Amino acid sequence: MEGMVHRRSLLAGLWGLAVASRARARARPLVAAASDLRYALDEVAEDFAAAGGVRPEIVYGSSGRFHQQIVRGAPFELYLAADEVYVLDLAERGLTRDRGQLYALGRLVLFAPEGSPVAVDPALEGLATSLAAGELSRFAIANPDHAPYGARAREALTARGLWAPIQPHLVFGANVAEAARYVIARQVEAGLFALSLALAPPARGRGRFAVVDARLHAPLRQRMVLLRGASEAAAAFYDHLTSPAARVVLARYGFEPPPEG
Repeated sequence: MEGMVHRRSLLAGLWGLAVASRARARARPLVAAASDLRYALDEVAEDFAAAGGVRPEIVYGSSGRFHQQIVRGAPFELYLAADEVYVLDLAERGLTRDRGQLYALGRLVLFAPEGSPVAVDPALEGLATSLAAGELSRFAIANPDHAPYGARAREALTARGLWAPIQPHLVFGANVAEAARYVIARQVEAGLFALSLALAPPARGRGRFAVVDARLHAPLRQRMVLLRGASEAAAAFYDHLTSPAARVVLARYGFEPPPEG
């Protein structure tokens, strides 16, 4: 009898540990993040967890798609967009705690993989030359209809008079990370995507890139916000993203600090 009671106590204890483990897993805040943040934000989250914070569960994708999902009731607690217009719209709809804050300015690059005939430069002169010479068959950007980096790529190409002639050659990524993968895998001759992804491990040594002249497109003002009902764990991670330690990681991936005020 005593052995049976001991076994029952042991089983009850193990069941309690399992329940507690599941509760802790559910306590991980759910974060929707622009895909240009994939490598930088993973590092920030690891550092945050190492310091005793709750490591968030991060889903990466296009800012526009996440905006639509949040409007429809997706249970995200923290949203980091590559274009602040999506955050500000959610605030206007009353779906956020406040208007959030800028966490970085993103930059666009022209990237050509090894073996590409396209010369890279800030003014897109080499791209124009290759396009006119018939050297370009496929060129990648994120879908401009819902991905901020795709929208800025379209603006830059339009500013240089290249949008119309390059359209037959465009390959669209569902988000900027997918556009980057097309380029890095040499499935296209070149592409426009985020500097943060050009500096990430998969792209290192895989080609050449130049940061696009910021005068060719609107700034990528990246804003984050806590959604209504966000947990304390989500709020703690949100606060950590403004810390000097997090800023160091973001800077290493090419994100510029937000302007004061």
